[in-house]
Amino acid sequence: MTQNFSGKIKEKLIAAKQKWAEDGRLLTGVADEKRENRLPPGQRLVTDWPVLDLGITPHITAETFKLTIKGEVENPLILDFAGLLDLPHVEAKNDIHCVTSWSRYDNHWQGVSALALADIVKPTSDATHVLFTAHDGYTTNVRIDQFLDDDVLIAHHWEGEPLSEEHGGPVRVVIPKLYFWKSAKWVREITFAKEDHPGFWEERGYHNNADPWAEERYG
Repeated sequence: MTQNFSGKIKEKLIAAKQKWAEDGRLLTGVADEKRENRLPPGQRLVTDWPVLDLGITPHITAETFKLTIKGEVENPLILDFAGLLDLPHVEAKNDIHCVTSWSRYDNHWQGVSALALADIVKPTSDATHVLFTAHDGYTTNVRIDQFLDDDVLIAHHWEGEPLSEEHGGPVRVVIPKLYFWKSAKWVREITFAKEDHPGFWEERGYHNNADPWAEERYG
């Protein structure tokens, strides 16, 4: 399939955010590991949804969308958009927290839960991590238990509307308990792996675990 992209890599922005990790920017030093507060430490509440990316916007339509689930699974799967919509879907409401310090409450999603997807592909006992690859080349990683949480989903709608292109549509990952860089936009591959493989920001000084209440911004 011919790739359809616009924009170019934001090299200066990436370098600046890498410097944030080196300097420990935004860290308060006061963790809330019991999650007593809804707003994680160092975060500010917003009502809009800021757009953050690497500078490249893939133009993926419902007709060209494909999602590959592979790796340490008994039933590898390739889904087109219609196939994804045919799977049992859930409606969810959750908060999202970006490492750049904003949080947005009460986001309403529709999509396929990670647990339902795993029930179909059946990860093997060797799978310890889940790796995401996006159409813009972005990658990120989580432990398998972080992915197989009851609030994780592969989302195709937000606030009752199809997920917009700028926010990762037609399909993105949503992992609300972690900083939002773990929730890959424009996802095209989900790989169940025997070992961890740090992704784009993890290789640039950002924390591998990414718990907002523990202030795991950098690592």
